[in-house]
Amino acid sequence: MALPKALEFPNPVNDYAARATAGLVILLAVAAIVVNQWWLYAILALGFALRVAGGPKYSPFGRLSVHYIVPKLWRKEKLVPGPPKRFAQTVGLVFGLVATAFSLTGHGLAAQITIGLLIVAAFLEFAFGICLGCITFGFLQRRGIIPESVCEACNNVQLDHGAATLKVDALHGKV
Repeated sequence: MALPKALEFPNPVNDYAARATAGLVILLAVAAIVVNQWWLYAILALGFALRVAGGPKYSPFGRLSVHYIVPKLWRKEKLVPGPPKRFAQTVGLVFGLVATAFSLTGHGLAAQITIGLLIVAAFLEFAFGICLGCITFGFLQRRGIIPESVCEACNNVQLDHGAATLKVDALHGKV
């Protein structure tokens, strides 16, 4: 069953836009840890929910990355499959929701540790292009937990620092 067009995630995705978004997530996550208030964790979770819902379409961080940071500052493009990136955003959403729940129930330190782990993953993505969510997606797909049909292009990728990069043929529509 296909998702409504409003909930489509881009495929492929510019890896540099994902990396820029991860950098913005790091900034908000550090602020959330310093302030240690439930509403900042909730804003972090909301950002992930918006990116899961439609990639950069609904997310302020995603739009800033796609429409300003990458084209005006980084000026780079590296196309990668979208489904692993959506999976990674979903993992980030779970971390944000768990941190919000911890904070709301008076477990601020647990919320801070949860977001600290998220910062580690976001830093690896931002600085080195290592997407832990993408690596996990590939692992689950190879084990048959995520069906191959979810990301047929993922069967035609090369690993590059843990991120899947579409082969040159994919740039010409021959995935």
